Amino acid sequence: MTSIAIERLGKRFGAHEAVRELSLDLPSGGFIVLLGPSGCGKTTTLRLLAGLEDPTAGTIRFGDRVVADGDRAFSLPARRRGLGMVFQSYALWPHMTVRQNVGWPLAVAGWSRADRAARVAEVLESLEIAGLSARTPAQLSGGQQQRVAIARTIAPRPDVVLFDEPLSNLDARLRTETRAELGRVHRASGATSVYVTHDQVEALALATHVAVMKDGVLEQFGTPSELIERPATAFVASFLGSPAAVLLPGRAEAGVFRHGAVALSAGAEAARAAHVMYRPQDIRLDPQGELGFEILESTPSAGRHLVTGLAGEERGRRHRVTIVTDEAARTGETTRLRLPSVPAALFDGDGRRL
Repeated sequence: MTSIAIERLGKRFGAHEAVRELSLDLPSGGFIVLLGPSGCGKTTTLRLLAGLEDPTAGTIRFGDRVVADGDRAFSLPARRRGLGMVFQSYALWPHMTVRQNVGWPLAVAGWSRADRAARVAEVLESLEIAGLSARTPAQLSGGQQQRVAIARTIAPRPDVVLFDEPLSNLDARLRTETRAELGRVHRASGATSVYVTHDQVEALALATHVAVMKDGVLEQFGTPSELIERPATAFVASFLGSPAAVLLPGRAEAGVFRHGAVALSAGAEAARAAHVMYRPQDIRLDPQGELGFEILESTPSAGRHLVTGLAGEERGRRHRVTIVTDEAARTGETTRLRLPSVPAALFDGDGRRL
C-alpha cells in the first residue's frame, strides 16, 4: 500500500489557476474522494496525480518517490507511476473479448501466460462477470462494461487506483449497485484509491476520507463524519449533507445576530459572525416561530419528510432551505420556522468557522 503526499500543488492554464496551494496527506489503503462542484479543480488534481498533466508548482509523492515537482519542471510519465485509472468512458477495446481486455495490461507488463490466465479468472470472478468472459464490449450493458473496465484496472495489482467519475454514465439503480461493488473491490485490493465526483451521496458512501474543493482551493479534508458533524467553512456546511445544513446570513449588532428584522441568539462570538448554521432536523414548523416560511415542496424520505421552502428575508432576499419533519407539509402554504435556542455553528465573513 502506498501513501500519497501532495504539497503546495498548483496548476495554471494561462492566467487561470485551476489548483492553488493544495496540500494533502492521503493515507495508504484509504479511499479518498475529491468532491466539489464543476470547475473546483478536482479533475485537474486527479490528472496531476495520474501524470496526465504537469504541475506548475508543488510536489507529489507516492510513498518515498517524488513523481512530480512543478518547481523543477519534473513529472514522471504515467506508465512509470505504478497506478491504474478508471475513466468516465469505459475505453474498452471493441475487438477484444472481456477476457482479452482484462488480460491486456498484464501482457504488456510481461506476465506469463499461466499467471495472466489465473489473475484474469480471479478478477472476473471477484466482480461477478466470469460468465461474460467470451463476450465483446458491444454485447454488454453499460454496468457490465464498467465492471470490465474496473477489472482491467485492478488486474495488475496497482498500488494506486484513480477513478474519474466512473459511475456518471449509469442509471440510478446501476450506480448504487456498482458503487457497492467498488467499495468491496477496494477493500479486497487494499490499493490507495482516489475518486473524483460531484455527487456527495457517492462520496459519503465510499470514502474513508473526503477532500472538499472550491475554486481550486481545499476547503476541508477529513472523514465523512468529521465533515458533516463539524464543517470548517460555510461552503462545506451548505454543500454536504442530505439535506445540507441551513445557513442564514446576517449581521452582528450590539452582540446580537440579526437576520433581517429577526434577532437570533448566537453566543459570545456573534460579534464576528456573518452566517449562523442550524441542523435541518432541529428546525420545526411552527406558526409562532421566528422566521416566515413559504413551502415549495414536501418529499417523503425514510419515514420522515424533507420540506423545502423560502425562509426569512435578508437584504430583500429570501433563502431556500430544506428541513426534516415528522409530518408532511402542504405545498404553497405559508407558515413559520421555530429555530433552536442557539445555532449549531457560526461562520465569519470569509466563511471560516468561529
